Amino acid sequence: MKVKVRAPATSANLGPAFDCAGMALELWNELEVSDAEGTVVEVEGEGVSETPRDSTHLGLRAFALIAGLEGKRFRFLNRIPFARGLGSSSATIALGLVAASVWEGVEPDPLELLPLAMRLESHADNLGACLYGGVTLSWEEETCWYARRIADSLPLAAIAVIPENTVETIVSRAGLPDLVAHADAAFSGGRAALLGAGLASGDADLLAAAFYDRLHEPYRSTAAPVLAELQVKPAQGSVGVTLSGSGPTVIVWARHEESAACAAELSGRFPDCRVLTAAVATSGAGVF
Repeated sequence: MKVKVRAPATSANLGPAFDCAGMALELWNELEVSDAEGTVVEVEGEGVSETPRDSTHLGLRAFALIAGLEGKRFRFLNRIPFARGLGSSSATIALGLVAASVWEGVEPDPLELLPLAMRLESHADNLGACLYGGVTLSWEEETCWYARRIADSLPLAAIAVIPENTVETIVSRAGLPDLVAHADAAFSGGRAALLGAGLASGDADLLAAAFYDRLHEPYRSTAAPVLAELQVKPAQGSVGVTLSGSGPTVIVWARHEESAACAAELSGRFPDCRVLTAAVATSGAGVF
């Protein structure tokens, strides 16, 4: 028996929707599960030297929530950079859960898989987008997390600027204050409302007005110098810039007709970074 699945990269927060909004990107990790003697783990691509080859692997831990590990070969192909704010761990979890469901003959259901995924990682914004695809909002209700896909595409191009340095989410979150000023909370709350309206309506002008935050980005900018520079000096054709998850990757938002020129400028200004124009992934984790 053989099962082959894939899961997309994700960008969370989208500026003011902290721990709530996420979008899936056309950058995919893959997992192939097949019959084998014992339990075999193989890894290619990103994070090869950092990835365990036993049952502590995050993808295997996810798989084990649904099906047994013995007698299977797990071959991971990682394209999503590790610890760059692009949801590599969420993709790994989604791969394990979806592969296990298919192996057991069950149609993967994001509604049922999200609570399982949350046992391994607390980022429903990334996980929701990864499982559902498109652009999603997530929320908690009576200790259970839910996600809803609210858009299949966006009226703006998302250009990821990916530095070589890494940022661990737990370290980044530790730098956030316990309390924020009422004015800052009101500012970000208003921008989050604009963001939701812009995402649901496909209104580029609303989105351009929404890409500002005072809850988390100001406290993470030290570890994300690209964000600070682009906020001071925007790239040609861009209408906003947001930190992707905990960073250091930033998403530069540009009008589609100006996205090529914008990406070219970004490549010239940041030669040590990867610059990737990534469309919204119209599907979430699944068989391919």
